[in-house]
Amino acid sequence: MRRSSVVVGLLAVLIAACGGGEPAGPPLACGPASTSAAPSGRIAFHSNRDGDLEIYVMSADGSDQTRLTASPELDGTPAWSPDASKIAFGSMRDGNSEVYVMDADGSGAANLTKNPAEDGNPTWSPDGSKIAFSSERDGNVDIYVMSADGSDPTRLTDNEAVDNHPAWSPDGQHILFVSNRDGNFEVYVMSTDGSNQARLTNVEGDESVPEWSPNGKCIAFERAEADGDGSPEVYVMNADGSGMTNISDNPAGDGVPTWSPDGLHIAFVSDRDGNPDIYVMNADGSDPVRLTESEALDAFPDWAPLP
Repeated sequence: MRRSSVVVGLLAVLIAACGGGEPAGPPLACGPASTSAAPSGRIAFHSNRDGDLEIYVMSADGSDQTRLTASPELDGTPAWSPDASKIAFGSMRDGNSEVYVMDADGSGAANLTKNPAEDGNPTWSPDGSKIAFSSERDGNVDIYVMSADGSDPTRLTDNEAVDNHPAWSPDGQHILFVSNRDGNFEVYVMSTDGSNQARLTNVEGDESVPEWSPNGKCIAFERAEADGDGSPEVYVMNADGSGMTNISDNPAGDGVPTWSPDGLHIAFVSDRDGNPDIYVMNADGSDPVRLTESEALDAFPDWAPLP
């Protein structure tokens, strides 16, 4: 699923979700993969069930689905702060895509980026002091970082290709991102100052939306295989790019994974029942359960950290 701009990154799931080398066995570094424990906590997501794209929250069993934003323009790609008190998100409410932050109950929304270019796809540092995001402000989609109040934006990548979808590591030392600098979209990692950029995947097809496991030992991501039917799947690999494993393994489109805080479950988007909805499965891909069931799009889940 190619992202040619930040706006496409914000809205791609409206269309598409609707290392290593080839798979080399289960990524055992993640820890326990299957469990009988029920998922718990809260999951934010975006949906157009009420007309336009807005942000919602629900319990991890799918109950208590509540709308948080009510803007006439698009709000999406929610990202919880480390203490679960705030949510950063992308919004078109000022005429272009900007990064906003609001309280966890939807109040106090504030524009952090305030830039005429397209900004989006926010991710918090583990200490909550910074937010990485993607932006076109210098003429190309690159990864930037700013203070959590929007000050001091700094460019981390400087490449003629698209660098998008940053994800901050649990130890605060690295940032994942996807880039097509080598042809197709692959998963890369870099230090938080932008140095030491390294490619983790090297396979045909496109990878996107990577996310670290809570213990930092594994990475879940979306992959559309070039030699398959084009439908994306949820993969997991070790943090060094080895052990790439398809855990959703369904002919439908599956993607946009997010880990539970205990690492035992992964929520994701799938159209396996005919419509893009949010599901949860064990971290090894077993026991998938549908959480949302609306005729509209429900996508881009983000699991709240433990407060």
